[in-house]
Amino acid sequence: MAPPAGGPAAWGERARRFADAFVRPIADEIDRADRVPDSVVTALAQAGFLGLGLPAEWGGEGGDTRALVDVLDQLSRASAAVAVTLAVHLSVCARPILEWGTDGQRGKYLRPLAQGERVGAFALTEPGAGSDSAALATRYRRDGSEFVLRGTKMFTSNAVTAGTVLVFATHDPGLGRRGISAFIVPPGTRGFSVAQRLDKMGLRGSETTELVLDDVRLPADSMLGPEGGGLKVALSALAGGRVGIASCALGVAESAFDEMLRSVRASDAEWKRSRLAAAYTALASARALVREAAERKDSGRPFVRAASVAKLVASRAAFSIASAGVDVAGPDGTRAGALAERLLRDARVFPIVEGTTEIQELILARSLLEPDDRPNDY
Repeated sequence: MAPPAGGPAAWGERARRFADAFVRPIADEIDRADRVPDSVVTALAQAGFLGLGLPAEWGGEGGDTRALVDVLDQLSRASAAVAVTLAVHLSVCARPILEWGTDGQRGKYLRPLAQGERVGAFALTEPGAGSDSAALATRYRRDGSEFVLRGTKMFTSNAVTAGTVLVFATHDPGLGRRGISAFIVPPGTRGFSVAQRLDKMGLRGSETTELVLDDVRLPADSMLGPEGGGLKVALSALAGGRVGIASCALGVAESAFDEMLRSVRASDAEWKRSRLAAAYTALASARALVREAAERKDSGRPFVRAASVAKLVASRAAFSIASAGVDVAGPDGTRAGALAERLLRDARVFPIVEGTTEIQELILARSLLEPDDRPNDY
């Protein structure tokens, strides 16, 4: 499908129509079944969303970060699980291959991702390495012309249906961040398996899995970026990914606000109106910060601080508004299957994923102690 004319707003309008037609009618079913139907993923590909932000040279649809923000926002208003599936595919799988890959890797892996033939995943977190990404235990070694990977990954999104997975492993844990490299792992690779799919409180439908790498053998050209540069690949991907996840949180906040507004309109209680005003303030702040982060990234200005602030504020806004929405709705809002209840469960996840609130605060504090004229490096 040809990219829509009119820039980000046109992409957002396409996403709104898509969400109304394909996502909103089955959002509750996605939550109950904890699965995004294959038909929705196929429709995302046919609409061009799986290639958004990727150049036509490699099969993409073009578009900038602001367009991605608008798309994820609109999709997340209907289903955060669908939006997160797309955000992971684009921000922390396809984009790193575009930025760090060779032309051979882009042709082999990026083009199928951009054209919607495959879904991407990102495997960094481990049972003993969450926020401390440098403490990886998954190991790799050279064996002739091949790399051999062994270890376990946790909380990996999209891994069940993924056609391409970015995996991070260390050559020697004693080297810290300097020992970590990034690898592109295609599905069906011997020794690479999904050990379990994790049952979650929120974002149900977005696959979250444990992966096992049991002497996975990869060719030499599977390494993404320079050897020892894997953590730099991961952190740069996560910085951009935070803009996307902030957009998903914003969509949940907007949906929760709309639901809250409906409840308040049906009531004369003054305290509910006060909660509505506070929710609007939080929502407006989050929206402005998410757009600021996207615009800084698109203009080539330093955006790591802006991405962390956007993620921090949008995730807090989503949870605070969704929580207030349940209060305003009263007992009906706590019932299983109620929209307010689903939104609260989804919102609670955002302060944790793509870097916890505490990690965002550390990044922000560190950046405030350094000049803001640094280039876009990590």
